Amino acid sequence: MLTDYKKAYLILADGTVFEGKSFGAEGSVIGEIVFTTAMVGYQETLTDPSYCGQIVTQTFPLIGNYGVNSEDYESGGSVVSGYIVREYCEEPSNFRCEDNIDSFLKKYGIIGLYDIDTRRLTRIIRESGVMNGMITNDPGFDKDKCLEKIRAYTVGNVVPKVSVKTAEEYKAESAKYRVALIDYGYKHNIRRELLKRGCDVKVFPHDVRPDEIKEYRPDGIMLSNGPGDPADNIISIATLRALIPEQIPTFGICLGHQLLALANGAKTVKMKYGHRGGNQPVTDLELDRTFITSQNHGYAVVADSIPEAAGKLSHINANDKTCEGVRYTNAPAFTVQFHPEACGGPHDTAYLFDEFIELMEKERSGK
Repeated sequence: MLTDYKKAYLILADGTVFEGKSFGAEGSVIGEIVFTTAMVGYQETLTDPSYCGQIVTQTFPLIGNYGVNSEDYESGGSVVSGYIVREYCEEPSNFRCEDNIDSFLKKYGIIGLYDIDTRRLTRIIRESGVMNGMITNDPGFDKDKCLEKIRAYTVGNVVPKVSVKTAEEYKAESAKYRVALIDYGYKHNIRRELLKRGCDVKVFPHDVRPDEIKEYRPDGIMLSNGPGDPADNIISIATLRALIPEQIPTFGICLGHQLLALANGAKTVKMKYGHRGGNQPVTDLELDRTFITSQNHGYAVVADSIPEAAGKLSHINANDKTCEGVRYTNAPAFTVQFHPEACGGPHDTAYLFDEFIELMEKERSGK
């Protein structure tokens, strides 16, 4: 543990205050407090753009023990608002370690808090639902003024903040397919999974126009993960709706799953505390098999709202029975709420990338 530490405080919207210790950057920050049950992969969590606007709490008690390195980033940096852990490991030990997590947080200006009862905090969120909160280093904070700011905070439409601004191209060795990856805040392992399967990948901004996608003449379209309320992405939803008649093989993950559902007339709803972690059981209804998946989302597609003429429920969460996947009948498309590209996390559902390749091959052969 840090020997020379400063006090830090977590103030929740319900008035609860936790006193702990500061690491990473200093100052004050407001965000939506969420928790993840992942036991490994904290660097992947910290660099996942889907956490933009949120203060992330790790339920696993020891964080930082294997340090950080330059190879395991899931994006170009970190956009989490804040970071909360029970115990911070100051001296990591791993042959791949290049730095410690305190330096990582400082590098990206992320305010951290440790040495609080994260189990108590998680129980509060599970019982009351996701709520806003503030981390501050100011010992003289005015609680009433802080609560006023905390309760007024909204994550807002953050996809433009994490999406690429201009298109980027990546070439695969012995490429067989061209994939248009629409970036709503994509994890880099999605790109890696496509490249190693022989796909040239062109990453498009979130607000790409339908004609730009058609001009690229892709064999398939990949819809990425991303942060925030899916209903805020009006332009993206309109683009996907316009692309449905083109009958281009499409695979959506997380936010991409939600956006295609909205484009087809379905509805989404905010969950009480979401699914975040690497141990979510999901049943593939067609295979009648349950897989352990990695997830990070606070919204879900309402299963009963999927129009019969558009598609059908393909996967459900084995715990709460929420929608985890849709197979479309009005287009060669399928989407999932979980992360088949997860790293670090279970690789049980990586087969879905192979299904995407098979779908592109089938459509190509049929033309």
